[in-house]
Amino acid sequence: MEIKVTFRHTEPIDSLKNYVIKKLSKIERLIDFPAKAHVVLSVEKFRHQVDVSLNLNGTWINATEQSEDMYAAIDQIADNIEQQVKKFMEKIRRRRQSQKEEEISSEEEFAEQPEIEVEEIEVKPMDPEEAAMQLYYSDQDFLVFRNSATNRINVIYKKKNGNLGLIQT
Repeated sequence: MEIKVTFRHTEPIDSLKNYVIKKLSKIERLIDFPAKAHVVLSVEKFRHQVDVSLNLNGTWINATEQSEDMYAAIDQIADNIEQQVKKFMEKIRRRRQSQKEEEISSEEEFAEQPEIEVEEIEVKPMDPEEAAMQLYYSDQDFLVFRNSATNRINVIYKKKNGNLGLIQT
């Protein structure tokens, strides 16, 4: 994690900078992608203020803490940022898990579809009346035949109302 520390209205102190880096580097173990943090340490009279802007792969997490002691403010801000990062990462994990569950359920739906059985039939030339009579005496719902008048493939089928339908190609 890249951490940039800026001092405002105070002289840069290496011990404070190292303390900020030490505290915020603990957050790095919570995230699984690159992050950048910008920390501003400022002093106004007796108020010590710490502002942190954390960029987590395009998502910004901001926090501000004030205290009479700079080290106490850094500790408070580190805890605050850690809680926000945990909340954000849990949200991402839930989203990823729900996407995986959706993928698994869609795969299961696809797997539950019946297999297609291929059946080869011999297409005999006949006229539609003969095909209708043959369909009437069989227990099938449709019959594929070659129309002897047009020499094209036709399908005759039983409708729900008991009549017959003819599909000409």
